[in-house]
Amino acid sequence: MSEQTGYADHTYRSTMGMVGGTLLLALVVLLSADGIVSGEGRTRWLSLAALVALVPLIFAFSLRPAVYAGRERLRVRNPFRTITLPWASVEGVRAAYSAEVFAGDGKYQMWAIPVSLRQRKKALRQSQGGGGESSVNLSGHGSVFAPELSGTGGYRAQADQAIDEIRTLAERHSSEEGAQGAPSVRWAYEVLVPAVAGGAAVLLLLFLG
Repeated sequence: MSEQTGYADHTYRSTMGMVGGTLLLALVVLLSADGIVSGEGRTRWLSLAALVALVPLIFAFSLRPAVYAGRERLRVRNPFRTITLPWASVEGVRAAYSAEVFAGDGKYQMWAIPVSLRQRKKALRQSQGGGGESSVNLSGHGSVFAPELSGTGGYRAQADQAIDEIRTLAERHSSEEGAQGAPSVRWAYEVLVPAVAGGAAVLLLLFLG
């Protein structure tokens, strides 16, 4: 990994989530379009309202989640929030039943790094040394643990590989001047507003009969 100005972010996304989300979006758009074009009266408005409500929700849970690990910070884009964590604020990361990062007084899930127990079992079977627990504490504020799979050059679950890379970046860059600061959270109003508006419209249309 280069230490020069050409440093590029490490990007983590769920391929299965993106594929599934794309197919589901296509299905919803197709069904809603059919209702808008072929439906009559209230059916058209219900189809339109459902489209407005469902598209941002599907996008939020499938295509939106991403984790960007840069030289100065970790940016976690979850369905409804974006959490920006300067490396100095990151106290630990782990992948237990979900991928999590600890910073300040908060614990944040990383939706874009799904934990597959099936991959874990496969890695354990192929690992000659078995599994254990190893500390991933970065700042000395308590202990945060993540499963470790030993074995040189052996297969490892994707979530565990991603956590190792993020941990390494945090340890490497946390002392740099640009990596200082406190965590910040921004709500994804571009997702929440249309989803709430569409959902309210669907309920109103159903209530009015």
